[in-house]
Amino acid sequence: VCFIPGGLDCSISFVSHVLGKVCVHGRQKEILGVLVPCLTDLTKSDCIWQRICWRLVECVPDRWMEAVVFGFVQRAPGAGVLSRLLGNLVVKNKKAQFVVTQKILLLQYGHTTTVLQNLLGYLSLDGHRRTLLLRVLQELLETWSSSSAVKHSPVEQQLYISKAILICLSHLKEPEIESCRQELLTSMMEGMKCHLDSSLPKLRRLGMVVAESISLKINTEGPVLKFEYEEDDETRELKSLLVQTPSFYVVPSLPDDDRSEKAGAALPLVLESNEKSRTAAPVVPDEELDAELDSDDDLIPYDMSEDKELKIKAPVYIRDCIEVLTGSRSEDTDKWEATVKALESLVRKNPAATREVSVELAKILLHLEEKTCTEGFVELRQRAQVAVLTTDPIPVAKYLTSQFYSLNYSLCQRMDILDVLVLAAQELSCPKFHTKTKHSGAQKPCIQLLLGSDSSKDWRRIVDERIKSKTRRFDMGQSRVELASRPNEFSSVAGYFFFPLIQHFDRPLTTFDLLGEDHFVLGRLVHTLAILMYLAVNTAAVTAMGKALLEFVWALRFHTDSYVRQGLLSCISSLLLSVPTEQILADMTEELLETQSWLGDVMEKDPDGDCRRLALQNLLLMENLKKKLEAVPS
Repeated sequence: VCFIPGGLDCSISFVSHVLGKVCVHGRQKEILGVLVPCLTDLTKSDCIWQRICWRLVECVPDRWMEAVVFGFVQRAPGAGVLSRLLGNLVVKNKKAQFVVTQKILLLQYGHTTTVLQNLLGYLSLDGHRRTLLLRVLQELLETWSSSSAVKHSPVEQQLYISKAILICLSHLKEPEIESCRQELLTSMMEGMKCHLDSSLPKLRRLGMVVAESISLKINTEGPVLKFEYEEDDETRELKSLLVQTPSFYVVPSLPDDDRSEKAGAALPLVLESNEKSRTAAPVVPDEELDAELDSDDDLIPYDMSEDKELKIKAPVYIRDCIEVLTGSRSEDTDKWEATVKALESLVRKNPAATREVSVELAKILLHLEEKTCTEGFVELRQRAQVAVLTTDPIPVAKYLTSQFYSLNYSLCQRMDILDVLVLAAQELSCPKFHTKTKHSGAQKPCIQLLLGSDSSKDWRRIVDERIKSKTRRFDMGQSRVELASRPNEFSSVAGYFFFPLIQHFDRPLTTFDLLGEDHFVLGRLVHTLAILMYLAVNTAAVTAMGKALLEFVWALRFHTDSYVRQGLLSCISSLLLSVPTEQILADMTEELLETQSWLGDVMEKDPDGDCRRLALQNLLLMENLKKKLEAVPS
């Protein structure tokens, strides 16, 4: 460090220009990696060096200010250090104010949580800057509660904004919360609605966490919002941001005597507080404690170790099951529970009897509600529905697909129909799915769909396995046991599963509007059609299904919901993998050229990362089709 003797005045604007130029030309890490630690030490206890540092950044030209300010924010070890280094730069310089309050927080979203904590903590450490903190919080809440922003911005940006909101809330003081309580409440209600309307589970959970945090801040004494969701590391990190960690400033080291004196002065305070807490505890006489004891505690309990639970005998006929589930005997809850548990196996053991009442049984199961706390009731009912559908596919499929677009059904029931159709189609296309024969070292010839999982994730696994099966390998390791081949039972009934679902999607009902507010069900429908298309490979109806599916995708290709767009792109993948190449080139050439152009736009411009990845995958599949065409001799 150089010193200027004689008390002469000097200007550091040249140094500021050099600093700005070096940072803007990509050497930010090298110069600030040395300069920030040095200035941190010099400004720790010297106010003159603080003024020099403030002057250094204030004299940086506006065209280079962004690179310098972000470099300081990124490399400062804490909000307190950043406040010493920058001072009130954001109050004095409009460019720095724009970078700190707009660009880093609202226009970018790739910065770490530490950068957000440094930046917002810096705004909170001075009275002049706290005005900017409140303004930043207001703008962040406007973005978070905007339905357009939730629909068109990536999930990563929503997470970034949520973190910034929670950090801002942790810095608010009680008078500030009181002054903007109504604005916080309004933003919370609007943003919560936008996020809960989303089809993406991650976005819904983000909305719940932020709404809970705002409610906790504005309702310190009354009831607060509480949602039920599964906590993960991301959720726990978000909740931890609401608790402001104390800033530890590095202070000059004290001599040993001073340390012992300060520690000795602190001990009596702790002891005194402990004594007060002891004296504050009420003393209860022994007689009163004895009086509170229940006299039944002296009784000796019965030995029930050898008791056995009475087993309720389940019905052995299908019609008896129907009578238990619907008739007067439904009041016997134990019998009802035993019937629900035994129904699947009974249906599979008696296919002839099941076909006589298949539609009636499917109707009962579709409307069946849980009467007792039966463990795994939803799964038991679903497995029974799948068993009925696979036993008598055509009439039951006609019934379920017709009920999907009928009135007076809840969204949950409609999604249950889609799940049952997918699971039954998968079982019919993979006959070994429910057989008891096991082959060691051999993989099942089917792709198992995980219950309760995201359909888009299942679809990606399906496509990856299909591409893997088409990849030539010269070394496959140990030979596998060849499975016995069987006919694809889904081949003859694929149309009954597929075409009724795709017919009436654009006809709104009184209680059901797929193209309106029920877009989550539309997303599930699109993913279901993609899986049915994949399972229909090598069937007679696959070409007609592919044409209908391509028209369906083209009608919805600009949908605003990312979950729906992911399903549409999955439909394109299933079409390219399932329809024979010759049929695609003969019947759908023009449509595929238009689809290729659309996929290019999605890959470049779609805000959702999964959509961009699926679009790229489809373009690669199309390129493979083109290579096959060129390889065929004319």
